Amino acid sequence: MKNINWDLYLITEESLSDGRKSLEVVKEAAAAGVDVIQLREKNLSLREKFQLGKQIKNVCSRHNITFIVNDRIDLAQALGADGVHLGQSDLPLRSARRILGPDKIIGISAWLNQEITAAEDDGADYLGVGAIFRTKSKQLNSDKNGIGLKRLDEIRKKTELPLIAIGGLNKENASEVIKSGADCISVITALTRAKSIEKETKIFKKVIKQAKTERRAINCQQKIVQLKKQCLQN
Repeated sequence: MKNINWDLYLITEESLSDGRKSLEVVKEAAAAGVDVIQLREKNLSLREKFQLGKQIKNVCSRHNITFIVNDRIDLAQALGADGVHLGQSDLPLRSARRILGPDKIIGISAWLNQEITAAEDDGADYLGVGAIFRTKSKQLNSDKNGIGLKRLDEIRKKTELPLIAIGGLNKENASEVIKSGADCISVITALTRAKSIEKETKIFKKVIKQAKTERRAINCQQKIVQLKKQCLQN
């Protein structure tokens, strides 16, 4: 398993950026400390994505940010991206791994038990889980649009893969999502439509890091309680 230690994951979508260019969004978020940027852009042609991707990759390289391409293995290869994010209807993960090799990051969207098991067996590096809360940023079946914190907690207990939560997330609910088991918060409009992308990114990062600290403390306390119970039983 690769060392994926991310807090905040930005997905680009110019059509959801209130008139901003995605490159502008990326530059501001990168300067403020976002950890991962995924090139999505559903409304652009492949060539337009390639041209934009080259510019985004340059920004990511300057700021030491992970650069992921959505869906397209060929585009990820052409751009020399750090990895690719796959959906359940994209190229099978094993095939993607054969093409990209062992060193590239491959994440996959998964929330059903069989999808999670398959992702583990096929060598996924992380799971994209959601939509946690209902969202209009992605076209999702009703069963995937708002799976909730309870299901996130269940998934956390089922797998050790890093969980990237997505769907209806903002700085107000990010903390509870992290405490429910997510390792990273993924957003589109919470940053692309922010009045100040730089300020919003910094707030997000602070909230996420604090939630992770609190989660570690809770986990530590739970382990201490368990050890005490075992000692008493012995």
